[in-house]
Amino acid sequence: MIASRVLSPLALAITLVVAGCAAVGPDYKAPADAAVNRPDAAGDFQQSHEAVFQQNSVPGTWWQLYQDPTLDALIGQALQANTSLRMATANLERAQAVTQEARGAQQPTIGVNASPTYGHTSGVSVLSPDTRPMNRWSYSGGISIGYQLDLFGQIRRAIEAAEGDEQSAQAAYDATRVTVAAETARAYADICSAGMQLASARHSVNVQRDSLDAVERLQQAGRGTALDVTRARSQLQQLQANLPPFEASQRTALYRLAALTGRTPAEMPTTLLSCDKPPRLTETIPVGDGAALLRRRPDIRQAERTLAASTARIGVATASLYPTISLGLSGASGGPATIFGERGTYSWSVGPLISWTVPNTGVAQAQIAQAKAVASSALASFDQTVLNALRETESALVSYARQLDRNAALEEARNQSAIAAKQAEQLFHAGKTDYLNVLDAQRTLATDESALAASQAALSGNQIDLFLALGGGWQDQPETGQAIGKMPIAQPAHR
Repeated sequence: MIASRVLSPLALAITLVVAGCAAVGPDYKAPADAAVNRPDAAGDFQQSHEAVFQQNSVPGTWWQLYQDPTLDALIGQALQANTSLRMATANLERAQAVTQEARGAQQPTIGVNASPTYGHTSGVSVLSPDTRPMNRWSYSGGISIGYQLDLFGQIRRAIEAAEGDEQSAQAAYDATRVTVAAETARAYADICSAGMQLASARHSVNVQRDSLDAVERLQQAGRGTALDVTRARSQLQQLQANLPPFEASQRTALYRLAALTGRTPAEMPTTLLSCDKPPRLTETIPVGDGAALLRRRPDIRQAERTLAASTARIGVATASLYPTISLGLSGASGGPATIFGERGTYSWSVGPLISWTVPNTGVAQAQIAQAKAVASSALASFDQTVLNALRETESALVSYARQLDRNAALEEARNQSAIAAKQAEQLFHAGKTDYLNVLDAQRTLATDESALAASQAALSGNQIDLFLALGGGWQDQPETGQAIGKMPIAQPAHR
């Protein structure tokens, strides 16, 4: 009987120590069927074999490929002053503080208290029964030290979850940098594209104005009609109607650029409105491959780290099924101030504090089920992010390549329309055709020039879409390191 009483606590202690060797809940490992682990995800892009692309790595500061100092300066300003980046920075700092808080649970806690008091003591509380009650000073104070034994890994899993959240916040910050850089380049390109289209439209207006002057002179010389003049004037008004929308597009793009760089509209230099050539690469674009994309895109890293944090929280919830054990040591002193420091005023205690919700585990089981569901959702979101990244990149590649084809065809059509317009005007002046044919040829030329300018503007936008899909812009140098598919990714499950 005595032996069993001695062995029972010993057996319990051994059981607790053994259990404390490993944290409860799932360890973080990669599901074999995760989208990031599919061989095709890490291969070459389907559209990357076009002649306009190359397999080199995407540079971190991709906008420098345009060799445009104004663009470089604007993106530099945006990365310093953009309000979305400031919010992302604050979110990251908060996540870092939460991680520090979680790590703090591994440290012992120390409590100190002191309470000096002055008052009237009752007669029964004094040492001598015949002593009359009197006013006096008294005190009480103490110090305590507590340490929670992380036998089942609840604190360790909480730290894992906090670190996953912090890394996810870092990735979110990087993703914001990517977006800010791309949108700043897009706003600048839109200013220049609108300027280019505005210049093209003004050229068409000037050509039509010259044509109207010619028709009026021919009418005065008796070789034209009032109908020809009316038609020429109508065509001029139609072309002039195209100018205000491009002017508005310039201004709105300038105001977008102001917000992106942390300025008010009034602070933006209007000299930017003189740009009439959008940034556009004439060389092949480096796109890399799927493996580099999976390493580089911050949204993929963010989704993967969110999954890691969600998996760790399954362990946090599972640890609620087990006892919480804390070791405590406390010392105190109290009594009348007149006997302060005497031996009889001191007290101390040491021992463990064990808390356990057995047998009511319904709440803990519900929390485990919730954590599992969140982890399953995070895994699905991770797969979705990977698949969307591949879709966006392939779509951006094919859109840019086909827009190049369209631009080449529109340029040839514009050239042919210019020849036809010149020929029609020569025939009209020679009296071999009426002015209606001249108007038709000029209308066709104006339409083709407008379409070509719009196509060239779209090319700039397609290039920026491609760089945005490729995920560059958060790092200073091209990425290096292992593929994300090699990273351990959690399989939602628990022991």
